[in-house]
Amino acid sequence: MKITSVKTAATVGHCMHLWVRVETDAGITGLGECVHGGHQAIAIIEKEMAAMLIGRDPFAIDAIFEDIRRSLVFEGGFAGALITALTGVEIALWDLKGKALEVPVYELMGGKFRDDIRVYCDCEVSPGMNMDEVQREVDQVLEAGFKALKVDLDIRAYGHTGSETGWYVKDKFNMTPNKWEHDRMVELAEMVVKAAGKDVEVACDLHTRLDKHSAIRLARDLEHLQLMWLEEPIPPENIDVMAEITRSTSTPICAGENLYLRHGFRKLLEQQAVDIIMPDIPKCGGLSECRKIAELADLYSIPFAPHNVSSPIGTMASAHVCATIPNFLVLEFHWFHRDYWSTITDGGDIIRDGKIKLSDRPGIGLELNEDVARAHQYPGTTWFA
Repeated sequence: MKITSVKTAATVGHCMHLWVRVETDAGITGLGECVHGGHQAIAIIEKEMAAMLIGRDPFAIDAIFEDIRRSLVFEGGFAGALITALTGVEIALWDLKGKALEVPVYELMGGKFRDDIRVYCDCEVSPGMNMDEVQREVDQVLEAGFKALKVDLDIRAYGHTGSETGWYVKDKFNMTPNKWEHDRMVELAEMVVKAAGKDVEVACDLHTRLDKHSAIRLARDLEHLQLMWLEEPIPPENIDVMAEITRSTSTPICAGENLYLRHGFRKLLEQQAVDIIMPDIPKCGGLSECRKIAELADLYSIPFAPHNVSSPIGTMASAHVCATIPNFLVLEFHWFHRDYWSTITDGGDIIRDGKIKLSDRPGIGLELNEDVARAHQYPGTTWFA
């Protein structure tokens, strides 16, 4: 069996969702998905990688990945759009191999530690909400069966009215929240935890908006809530500072959605600079690479809780990885208010009662519903041309 063509399409979802289809002379195809690569990832696949893939044995997944990465190392072979583009190809190759051998991807990766993949829901709570509004948002998530959720606390990303102080000036560069902002973040987290109830785990995301002392202060002031984690309080570039924050608080610190490959996680793990890592599997290197990242984290007793804004295709691909590692904690779901989540693939709603149940279907186990997907085609892109 040889690869005969590599084609792309893209839809609008949480961002651009880039689909990669690998075709073979045996008539077997594989479908992959990657996110946050943008138009540059499309160009990399179509103008560079496709020619490097045609004629190759699609089963040699790791060898293909590393050969292309090394060949393009001077164009960004350690991070960014090139790795994301290669991730889409890698996932498609795993799907293709599973279909050819008529087994699920998790079987190719050594089998399952678990049948059900626990999922948390990214909740649409915003900083300007009062308790009744927060309760309504949280209740929607709980009614859908989720036992874990996440909310954004990065109040500096919003411009709105405080009930007592009036309008504050949004300064997107200054990373020190004022007293009202700090108190409001604590108050919002308290409202969400109260709304969720004692049996539901809550995580809070800061999207790298704070500086060191502000992050330490906030993490300490949230300790009484026993959060599942506090996510990316500062930018990820300075691992020493992240480690200082982590060691200053009992609130678990989570980071890693913008890191790539094992290389990007090595120092973070060696210094135990976080309590939990969150690679984005359809972005940072793919299925094989993220199993290696998870195994590296397991050496330091650090749980693996993947970031995920993908469609059901990328989500299910991530679930296959999560099934095959011992230190999996929980997987993100970020499509709660998009009606076409359950119709963009042939699997219906793959999340039931806050869990994904892996099937024995070959490959990833899902196919794209192109009629639905194409209705959301990303502007300025072609469709598997």
